[in-house]
Amino acid sequence: MTRFHLDRRAFGEGETLAVEHEGMTAHLFRYTTGVEAVRLANARGALVVLPYLGQMIWSAAFDGVDLTMQSIFKAPRPVRTIAETYGCFAFHSGLLRNGVPGPTDSHPAHGEMPCAPMDSAGIEVGTDARGAWMRLFGAYEYAMGFGAHYLARPSVTLHANDARFDMAMEVTNLSAGDAMDLMYMAHVNYAFVEGGEILQQAPFDATHTVVRRAVPAHVTPNPAYLARIEALAADPSASRVIRRADGFDPEQVFYLRDLATDAEGATTQLLRRPEGDAFLARYRPAEFPKTVRWVLAGHDQSVCAFALPSTCEPEGYAAEQAKGNVIRLPAGATVRYSVELGHLHAAECAALAGTMGG
Repeated sequence: MTRFHLDRRAFGEGETLAVEHEGMTAHLFRYTTGVEAVRLANARGALVVLPYLGQMIWSAAFDGVDLTMQSIFKAPRPVRTIAETYGCFAFHSGLLRNGVPGPTDSHPAHGEMPCAPMDSAGIEVGTDARGAWMRLFGAYEYAMGFGAHYLARPSVTLHANDARFDMAMEVTNLSAGDAMDLMYMAHVNYAFVEGGEILQQAPFDATHTVVRRAVPAHVTPNPAYLARIEALAADPSASRVIRRADGFDPEQVFYLRDLATDAEGATTQLLRRPEGDAFLARYRPAEFPKTVRWVLAGHDQSVCAFALPSTCEPEGYAAEQAKGNVIRLPAGATVRYSVELGHLHAAECAALAGTMGG
């Protein structure tokens, strides 16, 4: 393995080739908004990752297909809360707090990590059983007087000739003796696909695909929306195929229960496009005991976050603490999370879907 450390001064207005390895490249550039970016590319497509802004993945496109949600943001902005630049493909949600704050919460939506000012970043290259790979890594040390002290190490790994990639997070509690709260979600914002079919390793029934009935503060309900919630709660199978006309504005949120796993302990979910190709989410429920689905087809933004692997649900700190969904990470302990994402062409999709059952 070879490692290259990045310097913010190396990012300019034009793209500069920084690393090349076995058919993969890493180009550095800076958006007109001032945000630094790394374009990781291989023969099938590219990711644009923001190394110093929470290491969010701003965009993903493979095999000529844009995987990213539609939004009003044409470029990332140098901000501290995710709502101010909500147009990315994926971000790290958490870590001390998570979800939409409830009436008694004071934390920002999705916590402090999405737009965290990263302390350092770099690129690694190497080879494993899947072949040559290139990885963007980074580090962020959070320290609050009389509060938590932790080190977050996110990373994104892309392999040669593969449209799948890995989004990972490692968290270490740096406190000398105090446990810390931990709430983490891999918030993956795939594009809304008209007529797309969701494939999941659990039945589309009211026991396994649970509709959120509570209406969060940022949503303005109307009678049709409330009726749609009740209809989906009774028969969630109506959400297997997504269409704008079926009522995803305002958003619909689902909680998935008891997902089946394969021999490696991983569960797989797909959003299969009408063309036969698909978007992928594969992860281990042992790491992510909760799975959230968020679907929105609005005028200014649309998204099908068909699988949001998480340690908690998104109802804010107080509500999740009451449910027992807030982890207490011991002093000195480290925890790791990883999710496999990406695009499958039609043949890859057919092969994988055939192994999922259900």
